[in-house]
Amino acid sequence: MVHGTVQGVFFRASCQQEAAKHGVAGWVANRPDGAVEATFEGEDVAVEALIEWSRQGPPRAEVDAVEVSEEEPEGLRGFDVR
Repeated sequence: MVHGTVQGVFFRASCQQEAAKHGVAGWVANRPDGAVEATFEGEDVAVEALIEWSRQGPPRAEVDAVEVSEEEPEGLRGFDVR
């Protein structure tokens, strides 16, 4: 979960590009409360890279906080923008 100015700043599209760059599967979506929620699956180092990228996001984003929680992998393929 990413909080701050993260909607309307190409966060989801940029996240999808970063995921493709690192070979990470999952999805990213805007939430009604203004946050962005994402799920990442892949190699540990690649997922960590996406989490670190999320702490700053694309140039127009202003990230205030990132909440990270671990879940069991679902076997996702590809990376969707929802």
